[in-house]
Amino acid sequence: MASSLSGRVEDDEIVYQVSPLLTIYKSGRVDRPLDAVIVPADAADLADSADTAGVSFKDLVISSDTGHVSARLYLPKRVATQARKVPLLFYFHGGGFCIGNPFMRCFHDYVVSLVEQANVVAVSVDYRLAPEHPIPAAYEDAWTALRWATAGATADLWLADHADFDRVFLAGESAGANIAHHTAMRAAKEALHPGSVGLRGIVLVHPYLLGSNPLPSEEINPGMTAGLKRMWEIAYPAGAGDVDHPWINPLAEGAPSLTGLGSRRVLVCLAEEDVMRDRGREYFQRLRESGWEGESELYESPAKGHAFHLLEADSQQRLALDQAICNFLII
Repeated sequence: MASSLSGRVEDDEIVYQVSPLLTIYKSGRVDRPLDAVIVPADAADLADSADTAGVSFKDLVISSDTGHVSARLYLPKRVATQARKVPLLFYFHGGGFCIGNPFMRCFHDYVVSLVEQANVVAVSVDYRLAPEHPIPAAYEDAWTALRWATAGATADLWLADHADFDRVFLAGESAGANIAHHTAMRAAKEALHPGSVGLRGIVLVHPYLLGSNPLPSEEINPGMTAGLKRMWEIAYPAGAGDVDHPWINPLAEGAPSLTGLGSRRVLVCLAEEDVMRDRGREYFQRLRESGWEGESELYESPAKGHAFHLLEADSQQRLALDQAICNFLII
């Protein structure tokens, strides 16, 4: 009886919590209540669904070899009847490497809106999450998805028939922006499919970047800053909280040079009230000073905080941010 009681106590003991998003128990159990509130793939079959006004979508498994990697694919309906191919966008959702999936309402609705406005085909990647799958699992899954999709005709007919593989973009917010950066760095070192893929640009929205050197924006909300550092410990326990590891601080001493970024263009999007605003600005400045030969743009949303765009679809700042991203993707 005592042993059974002890087991229940351990199972109920919380070691980390970001309510109501994430609870980690001493036993290893992980609860993500909001991750289960999703838009199902069969919603795409509902003729009167607002989700499908101008965009079709479907889910599929990319790989089950090194972990279950899946994705939601999006296709503008007007593209399905066109002979002209359109850019291919890889989208990586945020959530501190610990929360979220492409099927959640906030991420799904955002990608639908972006796909329809920018007229692109999109692959929203369902990468594995920490703590069950710590870093670098998310990076590996992102790379697996990029390799899979850029195989062209061997991947999916939506991609083979409608995606322009000379206009490939990577995008994401928060942890997703971090993933987009590291995927672009890897693309410069490891061949995708030579002669068939052109990584045209990356969009980094409110990138999840940390560092040991204090920056002014971190004082906007010290509690949030501390929480982001703690979440990195959960995402990368092997690093023992090292916020200067190149994965979370690509500007740290010893990190790979930004000259190796495998993208022709970069758009960095910041939010004025985001605690990581200055990290993103520093990244932009160092990229421009590094000798990297691409084109870079900086966009900042006034009076808004981290990832505001996911919850404020009709705000003027969200509409302006969308327009900046669409302009970047259309070029």
